[in-house]
Amino acid sequence: MRDLNAPVPELTDASAALREAIDRCGYYPDVVTDSLAIAIAGEPIRAFVLQHEPTFDRDEVRRHITILALTPTRLIVGHTDEHAADDLIRAPYASTSTEAIPLDRVNAVVVNRVVPNPSAYASTKADPASAGGEVVLTIGWGMVNRIDLEPAVCADPNCEADHGYTGSVAADDISLRISAAADGPAGIQQVLDFAAALSFATTK
Repeated sequence: MRDLNAPVPELTDASAALREAIDRCGYYPDVVTDSLAIAIAGEPIRAFVLQHEPTFDRDEVRRHITILALTPTRLIVGHTDEHAADDLIRAPYASTSTEAIPLDRVNAVVVNRVVPNPSAYASTKADPASAGGEVVLTIGWGMVNRIDLEPAVCADPNCEADHGYTGSVAADDISLRISAAADGPAGIQQVLDFAAALSFATTK
């Protein structure tokens, strides 16, 4: 468990580590790297999360990669998908998108964790990833808002009046789910470290 009073360590440039992670993934590494490079624009990488997700399209497997990268000034979000040939493009192809969000725009960093066997958690505090489970990291910067509405009710169980609706608005620009089963313990640790780095960067 991190000491909340401990000084924040000096962050190093993780650009080489990100490239190594992309190469290990083996998912069109040059396409993914070049797409990110446009958004990163030469800044150092302070932390990153990489998630490689295969999806099933009928009898074929399609792959998708999401990368979150933190620079000193921005949050970079990159997606790359692969597609089968179609009427417009006669060969299989990949599509990429990147978004660069200034850190002062990030207004929500939400971490939801599922920890199995919580009674034994004390023995895993030095290495949170060894506890397994999953982490859902949700980041909001005001581009997408989710509205949840439900009929409003009053305290009278016999009341049949129309009280309109009640609800809440939540920022939900991107939500990334990392599980120990699918992404390994290292994936859990990586997303926790990224969340901590992003939370610290957005307090300034």
